[in-house]
Amino acid sequence: MAVYTDVLEGDLAAFLSRYDVGRLLSYKGIAEGVENSNFLVRTEGGTFILTLYEKRVDRADLPFFIGLLEHLAARGLSCPLPVQPRDGRTLGELAGRPAALFTFLEGMWTRRPAADHCRDVGRALADLHAKSADFAMSRANALSVAGWRPLFRGCGAEADKVSDGLNAEIAAELAHLEANWPSDLPRGVIHADLFPDNVFFLRGELSGLIDFYFACNDILVYDLAICLCAWCFELDGAFNVTKGRAMIEGYDGARPLSDAELAALPLLARGASLRFLLTRLYDWIHIPDTSFVTKKDPREYLRKNRFHRGVASVADYGFQKRGAAA
Repeated sequence: MAVYTDVLEGDLAAFLSRYDVGRLLSYKGIAEGVENSNFLVRTEGGTFILTLYEKRVDRADLPFFIGLLEHLAARGLSCPLPVQPRDGRTLGELAGRPAALFTFLEGMWTRRPAADHCRDVGRALADLHAKSADFAMSRANALSVAGWRPLFRGCGAEADKVSDGLNAEIAAELAHLEANWPSDLPRGVIHADLFPDNVFFLRGELSGLIDFYFACNDILVYDLAICLCAWCFELDGAFNVTKGRAMIEGYDGARPLSDAELAALPLLARGASLRFLLTRLYDWIHIPDTSFVTKKDPREYLRKNRFHRGVASVADYGFQKRGAAA
């Protein structure tokens, strides 16, 4: 559930009076997402998305997120655009939370990604990386390799209650990743959370990217590794090589990957799967069952991490660089 803060009609109408969008006609909460409270808002001026930033989002990061969306939209990337109020202050306050109004993107996310979806996502991810290359602001990735050990410590011995031997398994994997994490690959702004529910399609075409609230500066191809984890596994846990090949080809066709980036991709995918294993595990242990937050099973990403540990090269993802020897 994604509505943690209720909004009263009168308060919302007063908030909207800062904008040239006409009178409020209707609004309702959006039940997807986990970080913020989101509402579909209809006014005389059109349809919008209202976001209230909850406590898990640092207020100090909001100018980065807002600025990035404005930057990307100005360069033609299809993403939510912050609506400017008359006073020019994009961030306001509503129901005791920082709040902003955004344009509405047409489309729906796909519950059953196919290879063509994966190819389009790879291409769109490369486009995002290219269009954010001259974005002046930066934000460190608190959930990159340096942030995983504190998360692991926060889980303690409780990990073994989720899966026998999980504590020792994570400890060994974390040590390997810390010792081998690359430091010399191209870096820039990454989305860092481009899961299927953050990509819209309309009439078979990719229509937009949403939910940039994990965006940060990190290794570019790490973003692709996250997408391999999020898009290319089937419900039974098997990796779909056709989808993996399509995703990497889509990215490489728009932003050619270097040999060093391709060589590092399996290790980065191990890291991506461990990152989501740890954040899910932490929430699984610490969020009460009575909470409105839907906890996600960390064992899904344990299985994905085990798969990536067995990958010898990008050929195991189905990809072969064009022009490489057969």
